[in-house]
Amino acid sequence: MDVCVIGVGNILMQDEGVGPKVAEILKKEYQFDPQIEIIDGGTLGLDLLPYIERFNKILLVDVVNFHKEPGFIKVLKGEEIPPYLKTKLSVHHVGVQDLIEVARLMGYMPEELVLVGIQPESIDLGLDLTPTLTVKLNELIEEVIKILQGWGIKCVLQSHQK
Repeated sequence: MDVCVIGVGNILMQDEGVGPKVAEILKKEYQFDPQIEIIDGGTLGLDLLPYIERFNKILLVDVVNFHKEPGFIKVLKGEEIPPYLKTKLSVHHVGVQDLIEVARLMGYMPEELVLVGIQPESIDLGLDLTPTLTVKLNELIEEVIKILQGWGIKCVLQSHQK
């Protein structure tokens, strides 16, 4: 298995939980060929280093402060990622930035590292995404699927029939 999708974020802080939500939807609603690993990275930060070591291609999904309107989606690759993580939205961003830097220092950087980021509307306490991000969820997942397909992964949406 060469590919890993990691949904990063805090599910207790509204839009901060979008990464884990995307990971959950991908696990439940899609089949991938060849198989990929999908991880709810939560707020693990440096504890995700073993995943960085194991995979050639890693796709992170997270909220990012792009200084744009809520729901704005952008794909960042490789060296484009760290500058955006310097503007921290929450404590776990320190962990993600540190994770990338430690991996780089240890020589564990994957061949490809991609971050699909979305501008949050609110990161206040709350279990649900804001309506703005809820509406953008399918578009965010489509971006993830597009990247996976570009990596040669077949992504099949499962039927919801019983």
